[in-house]
Amino acid sequence: MQGTGSGQGFWALLTRDEQDVLTALGRMSVFPSGATLCVEGEPSTHVFILVTGWVKIVAVTTDGHELVLALRGQGDIVGEIAGETTGRRNATVKAVETVRALIVRYDRFGSFLDANPGANRAYRRQVTLRWNDTATVLRGRALTTGAQRLARLLLELAAQHGSGGDGTIHVAMPLSQEELASLIGTSRATVTRALSNWRKRGFIRTAQRHITIIDLGGLQQVTGERT
Repeated sequence: MQGTGSGQGFWALLTRDEQDVLTALGRMSVFPSGATLCVEGEPSTHVFILVTGWVKIVAVTTDGHELVLALRGQGDIVGEIAGETTGRRNATVKAVETVRALIVRYDRFGSFLDANPGANRAYRRQVTLRWNDTATVLRGRALTTGAQRLARLLLELAAQHGSGGDGTIHVAMPLSQEELASLIGTSRATVTRALSNWRKRGFIRTAQRHITIIDLGGLQQVTGERT
């Protein structure tokens, strides 16, 4: 599964003072659902820090079909890699619900990190975890089924963005089944079958853009990470 990121997002790892300083260096913007934050190939002049909401990272094929590469949510930083490498966006970023994001010019963001060692450590940690996630995905796709990758994605979303109690975890699901399939590298039919199977087995309940995990251990067994 191409990640939602590991652990807490960059924004949550900053102190309140660091958040205030970074906020003063940028501007807060709101993007409605479906809006494009940046486009593949354009110059990379700034980073986005997601304060609320979800975005999908996509690549567009020559025939206009969108491939979902990653999902980013509250607290995540987006658009930082292009500034370190090619200087141009390597993917398109779209809001999948209303997104509130802090936009900071890349040079100002770099100066902020230089002046704030704690924030710099948090940023480097996030970048390292993201690259590690990508390497794990590439290895795992040859060794896991689509259903296993979907279960792992749900568990990751639950750990980072879930809420609830009494043994259940409520997870907002900002992607359609087709987009989920693209994200984890499988077919929509596989996603549909897996969700149906897990509902029947009492692992989950589903609603419009929302999944409730009832049996966490059951999903862990699907991934092969628990026996």
